[in-house]
Amino acid sequence: MSGFIDFAKTRRSVRTFDGNDVKPELIDDLKNFSTNIVNPYGIDITIAFHDAKEEKLSSPVLAGEKCYVTAKVKKAPHAEEAYGYSFEAFLMHAHELGLGTVWIGGTMPREKFEAAANVQGDEIMPCVSPLGVTADKMSIKEGLMRKGVKADTRLEFEKLFYENNINLPLSTDRAKEIGVLDALEAVRLAPSAVNKQPWRIIIRGNRAIFIENKDKAFANNTEYDLQKVDIGIAMYHFEQQLISDGKKPVFEVENPDLDLASNMEYIITCKW
Repeated sequence: MSGFIDFAKTRRSVRTFDGNDVKPELIDDLKNFSTNIVNPYGIDITIAFHDAKEEKLSSPVLAGEKCYVTAKVKKAPHAEEAYGYSFEAFLMHAHELGLGTVWIGGTMPREKFEAAANVQGDEIMPCVSPLGVTADKMSIKEGLMRKGVKADTRLEFEKLFYENNINLPLSTDRAKEIGVLDALEAVRLAPSAVNKQPWRIIIRGNRAIFIENKDKAFANNTEYDLQKVDIGIAMYHFEQQLISDGKKPVFEVENPDLDLASNMEYIITCKW
């Protein structure tokens, strides 16, 4: 294993920070980076930085945070996937700079954050993230939360990835033979809402077909599909490892011949 996957292995969701401000030069770097993020759908994502004390922003699951980052997008087909891809690119760059972050979609006073981000009626802001230096030690609350969502565990490889159709599980040996083992393992490392891991991927030759495995727990949100955000995160991880492997991935929405369960939805195909 090499490249992006090794980098992804060093990152975890951070909920306990050292209480210090983020250095201005790091904020400047991230601001510049955020204006140059391009996702496969070509949809613009607006990222903004907020002083937690000045704007009275907080989350009950965090401690020591001084800065928040919000991301919003106009409502449109594939907005959620574009959002997940772009915000994950941003958060991974923050990790590269030595900063801690965590995807937060529910454990926050949403109205306050949406007001701070000036979210308009034609926009959605599925998630936010704190931004700061990771504390030397997790809080007890953070440790309990990680245990609650089994943050350090993932579904078995064969329950996430398939070959040719959704009924034929893909083994790690076969994935290695095809040349996509590292890319798929990079997907397994990706964060997702309450660690539901809604992505399913069917490999057909040099194609990876991304499918959303919908969980009933998210069905009541009519504004946006948070699990499609997760799919966008998975897309970013898969693509970045393929690039590390010397491949040239391209995403496109097509009409694959699929026989899927009623709770599954085709999202996009990656070719290389």
